[in-house]
Amino acid sequence: MNGIYRLRKNRQFQYVFRRGKSMGNREMALLYLRGPRLLVGFSVSKKVGNAVVRNRTKRRLREAFRAMIPQLRSGQYVVVAREAAAAADYRALERSLLHLVRKQGLLPEAKP
Repeated sequence: MNGIYRLRKNRQFQYVFRRGKSMGNREMALLYLRGPRLLVGFSVSKKVGNAVVRNRTKRRLREAFRAMIPQLRSGQYVVVAREAAAAADYRALERSLLHLVRKQGLLPEAKP
């Protein structure tokens, strides 16, 4: 994922945690805050596993999110991985992320 879309500083994450709207499922939670440009950050705690597992989980989440970028609303997103995300494969994470994005109404609905 391109670096121009990344949340980097702790205060940016904290701002979204304080003011953002949150939805969750088994594998992850998604926080969204409206804004002028699209920014995203990923949070994977040490509860998820060791460094290898956490980094693999983040890579999978980044790739799943990258595929949705052209369709998403602008704003600030934070994806928080839960323990089940470590055991899930890429397709499961992609489905979970899509579910949360649709649940929050951040993707346009398909027209028949």
